[in-house]
Amino acid sequence: MTYTIISMHNSKPAVATETDLFCSAIIATIGRPSLSHAVESVLQQNLPNRSFEVIVINDSGRPLPKADWQVWKNVRIISTNQRERSVARNTGAAIAKGTYLHFLDDDDWLAPGAYQSFFQLSQTSDANWLYGITQLVDRQHNSLIQLKHNLHGNCFVQAMSGEWIPLQASLIERNTFLRIGGFSPFLTGPEDIDLLRRYLLEEELAETPNLVAYVIMGGIGSTTDYDQHPQASRQAREKLLEGPHIFRRMSVSAVNPFWRGHMLRVYLTSAVWNLGHRRFFGATSRIWSSMVTLLHAGTAVLTKDFWRAVLRPYASLTFEYGIQERRKQR
Repeated sequence: MTYTIISMHNSKPAVATETDLFCSAIIATIGRPSLSHAVESVLQQNLPNRSFEVIVINDSGRPLPKADWQVWKNVRIISTNQRERSVARNTGAAIAKGTYLHFLDDDDWLAPGAYQSFFQLSQTSDANWLYGITQLVDRQHNSLIQLKHNLHGNCFVQAMSGEWIPLQASLIERNTFLRIGGFSPFLTGPEDIDLLRRYLLEEELAETPNLVAYVIMGGIGSTTDYDQHPQASRQAREKLLEGPHIFRRMSVSAVNPFWRGHMLRVYLTSAVWNLGHRRFFGATSRIWSSMVTLLHAGTAVLTKDFWRAVLRPYASLTFEYGIQERRKQR
């Protein structure tokens, strides 16, 4: 079957060649009614002289209900037969033609002008992960808080400490995504956190100051197993800590005493976890890394910020800022 790829400008389709594709929107779905809203939010994007495609991955195990968006020629639907979202997303990435990949959940949606904001950012940045502001909403679409991360460049220690950037508000350069191995098929829940960490081990971030996505928060109706989430995330982080170049990458991103302290905490909590699981070689390695981190911290060890970071679990600065801004608006 031959597909003609089109772009949207002023809500009118315009013919473009496949080599013009700016991005591929990949929407893994279990057939929820909200899918149409998600797809239509992409089809309404404006990209003058550029184009995009929409790849819907039906992982529900049954045909999708008929919908108007299915007749668009830049929409493809493929099935993965209940293989879970990491496999579904990787499948979409494997057939995507866009320079960038955009992973959108079937119950979230794009803000108007999102792709235009990303395109403008791509013209001024060499980063291979572009992201913007996220508006969190509840299941009734009531606004909660906005996520303004203010993360740029090498943010590896921030991600290892617990910072998170929603996939729905991100574009990832396709070749980079494939090179780092895509989503781990063994993770369901923290696969986005793991992908960000593996990406930042080698690459950098760039942010647009514009709102780009609306993301639903809350466990009710979610396909994420939040009970297994912390343990799965911990195991994925432990696997990363076993690799080479970890110490140097974290050290470079630890730009002040606060982040130096969290770097030390990453190693100390890992040592405790490994001891608890009778992984003595791993525990010894983390203790050694903790000692080196302490030595490299220099005068930072004389500050309160350093020891507060060491002694307290990380609370996302992005979420704290969002909560503070929400309170000011009331």
